[in-house]
Amino acid sequence: MFQNRLTGPLLALALAMTTGCAQAAGEVFVIPAPAVDETATGSHSETAVFAGGCFWGVQGVYQHVKGVTQAVSGYTGGQAQTAHYEQVSDGDTGHAESVQVTFDPTQVSYGQLLQIYFSVVHDPTELNRQGPDSGTQYRSTVFAQTPEQHKVAQAYIAQLDGAGVWSAKLATTIEDHKTFYPAEGYHQNYLTLHPESPYIAINDQPKVANLAKVFADRYKAEPVLVTQ
Repeated sequence: MFQNRLTGPLLALALAMTTGCAQAAGEVFVIPAPAVDETATGSHSETAVFAGGCFWGVQGVYQHVKGVTQAVSGYTGGQAQTAHYEQVSDGDTGHAESVQVTFDPTQVSYGQLLQIYFSVVHDPTELNRQGPDSGTQYRSTVFAQTPEQHKVAQAYIAQLDGAGVWSAKLATTIEDHKTFYPAEGYHQNYLTLHPESPYIAINDQPKVANLAKVFADRYKAEPVLVTQ
């Protein structure tokens, strides 16, 4: 069903190399916190949208972050009529698999969500791919919801590039004024519902483990799930 996930010979190879692949997929970069963050307003609800490869793992990580009240998998960047998995998987709709994160800024800031995004959610130096998945639908993109989010993300990308954390420049782009469309129900809570999936075990479970290890003060064991 999921033509851009592990299938056929690739799945067999992954199963034979689970330990090594999991270690590679679980690579984490300890990075400095953003020097620029949003101004505190006292608001208890804000949304952010992040794209960083397969939305199963992105959603799974943010569902374990304290202060996150909802994390929904979906599509952002294209039109409403093409916001469907089979079309997005063709890579020509303009959409990226993305996750809309609703959070309480008094508990976790937008900058802190970005720090998690760049550190454990994905490899921000990869262009139009993550792990075994390739195509523009897997691009590294911050879909800024406000001008201030754009400013914070732009400043943080420049900060990380300047710090030389990675050997390559970040490929992450910032896109404004793009509508988020929730994905089909079977994509929601996928990491939690399918822990036995080789794809999840190899590519995504290490990300949650790294969240617990690197951001222990922001990690919560019980995920906040999408109700359907």
